[in-house]
Amino acid sequence: MSPSQIIVLATPVFFALIALEYAIGLKRRRNTYRLDDAISSIGLGMLSQISAVFTRLLRVGLYTAVYSTVALWPDHAFWTSWTGWLLALVFYDFCYYWLHRAGHETALFWAAHVVHHQSQDYNLSTALRQTSSGALLGWVFYLPMAVAGVPPLVFGVVALIDLLYQFWVHTEQVGKLGWFDRWFCSPSNHRVHHAVNDHYLDRNYGGILIVWDRLFGSFKEEDERCVYGTRKPLNSWDPVWANAEVYWGLLKDSWHAQRWADKVRVWFKPPGWRPADVAARFPSPNFDLAAVQRYAPPMTRGVQVFSAVQFALLLGGVAGFLWFSDGWPLARSAVVFAVLLVALWAIGAVMQGRIGMGEALLIECSAMSMACAALGWVELHRVFKPLAMLVAMAVVLGHARGAGGLKRASGLLLGALTLCLAGDTFLMFPGYFIPGLVSFLLAHLIYIALFRQEVPWFPSRRALVATLGFGLAMFVFLWQGGLPTTLGAPVAAYVLVIALMAAQAIGRASVLRSPAAIGVAVGAGFFMLSDTLLAINRFVSPLPMSQVWVLSTYYVAQVLIVRNMLRSESVPGKH
Repeated sequence: MSPSQIIVLATPVFFALIALEYAIGLKRRRNTYRLDDAISSIGLGMLSQISAVFTRLLRVGLYTAVYSTVALWPDHAFWTSWTGWLLALVFYDFCYYWLHRAGHETALFWAAHVVHHQSQDYNLSTALRQTSSGALLGWVFYLPMAVAGVPPLVFGVVALIDLLYQFWVHTEQVGKLGWFDRWFCSPSNHRVHHAVNDHYLDRNYGGILIVWDRLFGSFKEEDERCVYGTRKPLNSWDPVWANAEVYWGLLKDSWHAQRWADKVRVWFKPPGWRPADVAARFPSPNFDLAAVQRYAPPMTRGVQVFSAVQFALLLGGVAGFLWFSDGWPLARSAVVFAVLLVALWAIGAVMQGRIGMGEALLIECSAMSMACAALGWVELHRVFKPLAMLVAMAVVLGHARGAGGLKRASGLLLGALTLCLAGDTFLMFPGYFIPGLVSFLLAHLIYIALFRQEVPWFPSRRALVATLGFGLAMFVFLWQGGLPTTLGAPVAAYVLVIALMAAQAIGRASVLRSPAAIGVAVGAGFFMLSDTLLAINRFVSPLPMSQVWVLSTYYVAQVLIVRNMLRSESVPGKH
């Protein structure tokens, strides 16, 4: 049984303990849970586990390689005795202490570890909040075990034990435990570790044993109320940004630093260190413990129910992925991973108020359509492909209802989506390429009229020349690549129309210069890219994983156009 499958089996235990902690908190009137924060924390734990499929070589392969080549006492029977297992666990915990300490004292390692500290709540769901990038460098700290001859199997088991032990210490419902606190990592000791109070900062790194902190001068006893989170709050439920925020900040500081030494030093100095010239040009506010506020964007009851149901369904999908992915080809794992990531992002975006529930369903159906096509699940693809466009149409109708009726822009958008639905349906079945092509050609004509709103025809001559030039080059490429003569005229007409659509959208953006107009132009560009990939795959040469590239770009185009055209219509005259 793989570690991923063990995690799946342990998940009901995790949730049972979370439910117990929640019930105790309610009874004591000291509830430490919020729905949005718990979903975010558990979601980041799910993301950490599913991304681990792609870092297995770093986590296990490199350890095994070092063990096989330079181990001092390989295959020694000692390591499979009970004393060997115990020593291996202590050895692992010692290595973990130094990795954990590096995660707080070196910016590059903090960029990975920060995910675990971003929650401003402290409960058992926080324990599940884990990084997705820690394996990229963290393996280095465990190589001494490989050199000492600890077998990979023993290493893997003690690593899992060390990880599972740390789950229970993430709670405020357990107080001090006397002698236990002096020897082991306990809830009291670990609360200190997660606190941002001045004299708690960067303390108590131990995983199972707290004696390492006592030995190496990093121990601090809990003696005042803990304030949790990070000194630069994440203030987001976005799982991608949660993993990327510190890396992005380091990258910007490195880029802006004038001295080459500082460009490198940024990554290896303690977190928060910045070159003097960068700090002067881009100052950061000082941390004030008294000013800390919990991030809590408002959520309606409907959004809460939607997010909880979506998250429960996603949890089932993640469990299935973890159970079966070890036996899957990498390409299949990558496709399913992409769908799970998109769904997780969409839930966070809904809770944060960045997108509506309808838009989230559109994004999820689009991802499912792409995945089903890429994995050869034909019947499911025939469900999700039209369903995505039907949801898009429902989003437009819902917007029109809220705006007091169907306006010209919404009507044109609805017409274009209806024709796209027809085109999608035709293209799902052999022998209907021409009707599908005609449907999309008519849809693009309506898109041109839609993008004509509030601007002249083709206001940017540069955009018009560029898109027509690209279209001409593309048609020549297709013709030389084997485009059938009978399809020459229809394909030429289609290429012309989509080039004009992109030109109109880009010209509109150049006039209005608004985020919404730019979003529509980017969407039109993705539409052009999608059709280009489709044509190359069909008439020139098959592309590897063609359905992924064709459908993902197609749905990105539709989502961007729908979302941003509705944003434009919501505030007439202000784009």
